[in-house]
Amino acid sequence: MHLSRTVLQQAGTRIAVSLRRERNRRVYCSAKMTGSKGTQRRVVLWFRNDLRLHDNVIVHEAVEAVAKGMADDVLPVFCFDPRWFHETCFSNGQLKTGAYRAQYLLESVENVKQNLRSIGSDLVVRMGAPEVELPKLCPPHGTMTVYAQREVTSEETRAEVAVTRALKRCGSKMELFWGSTLYHVDDLPFDLHKMPTVFTPFRNKVENGADVRRCFPSPKKGQLPMPQDVVDIDSIPKSVEDLNSIVPDVHPLLHTPTKDDRAAFDMKGGEDVALQRLQYYLWESKLIEKYFDIRNGMVGGDYSTKLAPALAHGCISPRYIYWQIQQYEKERVANKSTYWVVFELIWRDYFKYYALAQGDAIFKLHGPIGKSRPWKVDQAMFERWRDGQTGWPLVDANMRELKQTGFMSNRGRQNVASFLCLDLGLDWRLGADWFESMLLDYDPASNWGNWVAAAGLTGGRINKFNITKQSKDYDPDGEYIRLWCPELKNVPSTKIHEPSNMSRKDQDVFQVQIGQDYPQAIPSSYFSQSNGQKKYPSRFGNKKGKGPRRPKASDYEY
Repeated sequence: MHLSRTVLQQAGTRIAVSLRRERNRRVYCSAKMTGSKGTQRRVVLWFRNDLRLHDNVIVHEAVEAVAKGMADDVLPVFCFDPRWFHETCFSNGQLKTGAYRAQYLLESVENVKQNLRSIGSDLVVRMGAPEVELPKLCPPHGTMTVYAQREVTSEETRAEVAVTRALKRCGSKMELFWGSTLYHVDDLPFDLHKMPTVFTPFRNKVENGADVRRCFPSPKKGQLPMPQDVVDIDSIPKSVEDLNSIVPDVHPLLHTPTKDDRAAFDMKGGEDVALQRLQYYLWESKLIEKYFDIRNGMVGGDYSTKLAPALAHGCISPRYIYWQIQQYEKERVANKSTYWVVFELIWRDYFKYYALAQGDAIFKLHGPIGKSRPWKVDQAMFERWRDGQTGWPLVDANMRELKQTGFMSNRGRQNVASFLCLDLGLDWRLGADWFESMLLDYDPASNWGNWVAAAGLTGGRINKFNITKQSKDYDPDGEYIRLWCPELKNVPSTKIHEPSNMSRKDQDVFQVQIGQDYPQAIPSSYFSQSNGQKKYPSRFGNKKGKGPRRPKASDYEY
């Protein structure tokens, strides 16, 4: 959770100028990397949320440094940072990185290590804060420069500052490169302090005023020469339980998650699996050709690309996805569905740049617009939402899926967020905090950006969802509800969306007692009741005020 983050109140102009100065500086230039004769010049690749070899800017820069004779060896490193395994600030008994994401992260690290070995390199894995571990890798008689991908949110940027300071004390330095987005920061057709705060103008500007850069080539064998003085090269956590060595004593321990056969997501972490999934979704199954029509599904593995966890961990490049789609459209079919996957990637970019422009405001109670609202603090109600016991089947099914698998569909995420914020009136940060711990595909910019938007605190349109209507529209037969709420397995589709309205006779017939087998529905519409609280304006409904508008896409996952 990010409530304790140091506020980074940089003016937009200063942010833009700082980023422009980066411009993917080629740090192998003689002024930066030339040591005295006979000294060893080392480049350390600090892998973070970029766990891949294809289209990886720091890998490419290291290859170039070696090719130009400005670096003697290249040492790839990954640090399991203990801060990832602290309890969240809301202290609901969960770690910042829960077991599902920890497992996916382990698999991703193991895969990048295997791929580095296949080209004559390797990955050093350290258990500790990077500002402690990275300075230890400086050669005894030489210089060291750490290459890393630049991040945008404050916990990650604070780590960058800490590493830079630690390296400076030992005569080394760090260079940061931009590499996490579809559109490069230097190519944005506007200054960050003028960035649109609503998605559609952002999309229009980047689509019309910027180009997607070509991918960097993957490194070849021998292009990343390993140093010979590295010890413990084979040391790597083998299980989630091994990560408990860096979990603080007072915090809950991690355990390898149990696979649930109902899960819509069952892919392992890593670059290889991500690339195979893209190959399957495009070239083998052709599912991309109907993506627009199936993307709101909730059951099964193919209604979406399921690449969100890979994107969040950097196991696949958004540019690689983009160029594969361009090739597919050229060779096979170009339609609304093939474009819509790119559309989702632009949403991801939007939240990255929105987080960069807004700073810590996206983590604050009143959001970027500073709007005060009467949020409630009700632990018992939050726990019912968290555990899928609200009495609203669509909400409960989605929350149970998240708790059991670490995954939830985009349609589900929009509904449960709207319900917590705008029906229950709970502090929206409770939901963002829970998602941070549980999601396989957690990304701070996308997660917190989506949640603060769901709470109506970004200045854009607020989407309050009619949960019953959404349930009938997207799970008309109740298949998804029955999958995750087996108490309702005998309830017919005509009654399954609002079981609390069933008569006693119906409850006997369908073998479920409301209030015993399945919870009575929590009264909703906190902000729209006549209880002295401010009502939301009519934009929640259509022009006649007869219900919620169909929301525009604001996707959490792809």
